[in-house]
Formats: sequence, structure tokens, C-alpha cells
Amino acid sequence: MDRKRRYQALFDNINQYNSGEKGITRIAYTNEEQTCTSAFMRMCKAENLDIRMDHCGNVIARRNGIIEGLPPVVMGSHLDTVYQGGKYDGVVGVTAALEVIKRLNEKGIETDHPIEIISFSCEESSRFGISTVGSKVMSGLFQKEKYRHLKDKDGITMEKAFSLCALDYNSVDQASRGNEELKVFFELHIEQGPVLINNNKKIGIVTGIAAPVRLHIQISGKASHSGTTPMNMRKDAFLGASEIALELEKAAKLEQEFGTVATLGVIEIFNGAMNVVPGEVEIKIDIRSTSVVSRQRVLDHLYQTISSIQESRQLEIESTEIISEEPVLLSDEISHVLESICEKKGISNQRMISGAGHDAMNMNKLCPVGLIFVPSVDGLSHHPNEYTDMDDIILGIDILEEAVLRYAYVGQVQSSQEWDQSNSSA
Repeated sequence: MDRKRRYQALFDNINQYNSGEKGITRIAYTNEEQTCTSAFMRMCKAENLDIRMDHCGNVIARRNGIIEGLPPVVMGSHLDTVYQGGKYDGVVGVTAALEVIKRLNEKGIETDHPIEIISFSCEESSRFGISTVGSKVMSGLFQKEKYRHLKDKDGITMEKAFSLCALDYNSVDQASRGNEELKVFFELHIEQGPVLINNNKKIGIVTGIAAPVRLHIQISGKASHSGTTPMNMRKDAFLGASEIALELEKAAKLEQEFGTVATLGVIEIFNGAMNVVPGEVEIKIDIRSTSVVSRQRVLDHLYQTISSIQESRQLEIESTEIISEEPVLLSDEISHVLESICEKKGISNQRMISGAGHDAMNMNKLCPVGLIFVPSVDGLSHHPNEYTDMDDIILGIDILEEAVLRYAYVGQVQSSQEWDQSNSSA
């Protein structure tokens, strides 16, 4: 079986684990995600990797190196999805890492450093409103008490979700690797945007990752009869939410030069009916940028808007910050290495910023990081029609394999191609 067909089979095998009829739904700490994780562990075991699951549910699969005590070269991403998501987000990075291991085993290549694959738990924020949980825990950024009582749409807390997966939330700190040396971390991911496609480039080399501020806002007005309540006497919570949304858009548009974006992605009207003026509304907001100053300007405008609406519409508005993360700049040295690999292979590439968060941004606290993008057709992601051409993924895996080998040796760097040449002449 050629590499492309082998990888396609691996990719399809993972994506059979799905609880939805439209797209892929494999939500963190659910039966489908846990079953998929178990299947992935078996796949790693078949490649003779040492496997363990940490106290957060991260899977760590290790290929030992020749020299004892050297720090590992690490690859990884995630297997969980959003609701009705696509096949590629996260899965490409995890399966690509396993394909790299398959290639090394196939060639009989041994490395000085150990090589690890990490499948991070709960990368998506869909369930609890907080993203990259597994890598936050691993890098010591997880605020255990703050997140303990976060609930999903069914009222299940994060602590309870852990217990349903036989994980002890109180022991989650033991998954930290802050006292351990890692040599480098690589993540291969779909772009989730249109830049590479529009610029006709095959590889994106990420230099920085935007970070979000996320807010939960409760708006309380007064529910009343839609036919008997005059317009000037209403306390309409939904109209307050609508005004917030429009002002949020206006503020973000003023920050376009910094790549700042803002989204009101969740809105719920409680006890809503066609003939009732909405009295209680809940919204959730995401503001992100690589510029903290720009992001703060949008946030300040949001708070000013809330204060104004409270007075003008006679509403009670309570705002709670779910999370505030710092933008991340990635290793310039690794960016140069990735560029040189692309140039050697004749693969078009460009440096770029990631507007989406990834586990790579947290791993940057532990070691130098390289984040590699492959194109997303129409820039579509978090959608059933998300698509990346298989040939583009294979190119990304070629770059990932080469990068891993560059860092997996002590002394003289040896590439996969050089290894092939030296062993064919022996």
C-alpha cells in the first residue's frame, strides 16, 4: 500500500467515530471521543509505541530514542470536534504524527532523541466554553478551581465530565510537564482560513497565534405580553443583546489593521415565545487578536456599550470573563528551519499569523514550537463541508517528517532523504 492510501485509511478510520448525522460530532469527554481515543491508542500500540494517558485524558505515545535521557521531540494535535464539525480540524495533526512514525518504522530509522505523539484532550471550546484544556494542563496554565464548575449545555460540570471518563479532576495537576524538558513541539493543522488558497501557497509557517478574551453576559429585562406592552414601556433583553452585537462588530472593524476579530457566537432566550417580550437572554462573546492593545480597545468599547444600554433600556446586565489568554509568538529559528525544508523540496510557502487558537500556543510555554498549516478549501472550518485536499496533507506530512528528523539527532542533522541515500549505498 502506498503512503497516500495508507494515510487515507488511517484518516478514515479515526473519522468513523461520530455521534452526529451531519458532519463530525466528537465532543470532548463523551463516549464517541473516548472510543476514538481508545482506537488511536491501539493504532499507536501497533507501531510499538509506549502509551500512557495522563490525569487530564491526554494520550502520550512514545517512540524511544537510542540515547538515554535526551528530551523528546514531540508532535501532536487533538481528536475532539465542535458540534457538526469537519473531518480535518485536529485529526490531521494527530494522524499525520502517527504517519510519520509509520514512515520511520518502515525505513528502520532510529533517532537519538525519543519521539512522542500527543493527542490532547478537549481542544475545542464547544462543550465548556474553554479551549485547549489538555495542553493548558500540560503546560501549567490550567486554573483548576476557576474551571471546575463550568457546565455544558446539558448542565454537566467539567468535574463531572472527568469522572464519567474515569478521570479524577482533583488530580489533574499531575498531568503538568512543567518540570520536564521537551526539545521541540510540532503541530500540523489545517489553516481554517482562506489565506493559503488565495495566495496559491501549499504550506503556511505560523509565526504567531492570536488569543481570545471570552465573556458570558446575562441580560435581564422584563418578560411581558407582546400585544399589550407599549414599545416605550418595554425592557426587551433581546434588543439589548442585539445592540451589543452591532456595537461589537463596529468596534472590531475599527481594529482590522491588527487582525482583531469579535464574535457573538451564542445567544439564548429563556422561556421565549412569539407573543412574549424577551425578559432573560444569555450571550457569549469571543474577542481575539495578536495585539493585546487592540483587543483591549474592543473590550473597553464593549463595556462602555453595556453601561450605556443598561441605562437607556433599563436592563440589568452582568458580564463574566470566562477566559483571557495572551497572544503567542512562535520560534523564529524553527520558522527558518521549516522554510529551508520547503525550499529544498520546492514547496511554496509563506509565513503567517493564526487567528485560531491551537494547542501549540500552550506548548510554547514548555519548549520551542513549530506550527505548520496546510490549505483549507474556501477557508471553511468548523463546518461539515470543511475540506483539505489529501495531496496537500501528504505534503504537510513530508515537511513534518523532515522537521522531526532535523531535531531528533545529536550532532550532525540527518534528513529522511539523506538517511535513504546513505543506507541504499551501504
